[in-house]
Amino acid sequence: MDDDTVIVLLGASGDLAAKKLYPALFNLYRRDILPSSTKVVGIDPTPMSHEDFTDHMTKSIDPQNDKMAKKCSQFCEMCHYITLKTDEGDKSFEDLRDLMESFKDKDKEQHRLFYMALPPNIYVPVSEQLKRCCKNEGGVSRLIISMSEGIGTEGRGGYFDDVGVIRDIMQNHLTQILALITMERPGSFSAEDLRQEKARVLRLVPPVEMKNTILGQYSKSEDGEKPGYKDDDTVPEDSRCATFCTTVAYVKNARWEGVPFILKAGKALSGSKTEIRIQLKDTTAAMLDDTLHNELIIQIQPKEGVRLKMNAKSPELAIKTIATELDLTYEGTVDNPDLPEAYEALLKDAIEGDFSLSVREDELEASWKIWTPLLKSIEEDKEIVPEGYAYGSDGPAKLGEFVKGYQYLGEKQ
Repeated sequence: MDDDTVIVLLGASGDLAAKKLYPALFNLYRRDILPSSTKVVGIDPTPMSHEDFTDHMTKSIDPQNDKMAKKCSQFCEMCHYITLKTDEGDKSFEDLRDLMESFKDKDKEQHRLFYMALPPNIYVPVSEQLKRCCKNEGGVSRLIISMSEGIGTEGRGGYFDDVGVIRDIMQNHLTQILALITMERPGSFSAEDLRQEKARVLRLVPPVEMKNTILGQYSKSEDGEKPGYKDDDTVPEDSRCATFCTTVAYVKNARWEGVPFILKAGKALSGSKTEIRIQLKDTTAAMLDDTLHNELIIQIQPKEGVRLKMNAKSPELAIKTIATELDLTYEGTVDNPDLPEAYEALLKDAIEGDFSLSVREDELEASWKIWTPLLKSIEEDKEIVPEGYAYGSDGPAKLGEFVKGYQYLGEKQ
């Protein structure tokens, strides 16, 4: 990793920075992947002194012992903060440029990474200001990573109401998983080969349709302890924002023709889990009755791993099958249980100029073509109102019947 690297976090006081980015950068530092010469600059409209900023980071990192506290203190020495003054035009970005210039070693080429943890509606103006004021005249261009993550909407409903679960999770995260699962094998692990195959398969996915979609919005929990989405003072009383969505996508090629891909995302559900479940076709003439379906499960989080549910003959004298499971969960299987977080890998690749986890322009365009017609239908048709579901439940009541319509046999085998 280059010694002369500057990492700029735009949206430095936000939820994503606190929950994911600061801990990830610190972990890269404590693993000796991020050099101590690296500079981390936070920029945000929230007024903060340097001490306030480092205190904010320390609380996010939450060191668990004296050794980690010492490491955290050393990491904070690498960090700086600029208050973004939105009423002063480009001045804050000019201050950012001057600060980065002050870090430069005249004998080295400086590498700059900008992470935009910002609402989508301000990406373009902020990008333009960065280009005007902070372009690296050395000619080296890394990339701009753009991502918004809504982990719980309590206190953040005003922001989330303008975005919704489709833009927040489905158009980016779930679409990327869909592309990785369905793409043809790339020629190599190079960034260009990977992104070429992802873009190619996404162009074969027609727009998802409202008739194949369920929308939901959470209300307070059944015990009344957790508030509903509209209980947030920042959310309009007549909000139609979806906090839950299930829809079905198809890939129009020979390999996946006719296979439904059920995409589901939601807030305030019964638990936090990201997984891919691939249910295999039943045999056309099973030798035994009541044979359960085989299923491959790729668990992304928590407890990353792969499980294969399959039928086996019962060890009893009777001839019958039982459901068994081959389990490769990384925790308890690999020698080093200190697995890196996803954001550590993302930031490490970005700093090193590896574009494998980045989205290419044509890939992004293909992704939006899948989702834009649905978003337009929801926004224009005022009769489309999300179905309510209780905070802590599994989602809207009609979800079970909806997925059964696509021969999906459930998750509780």
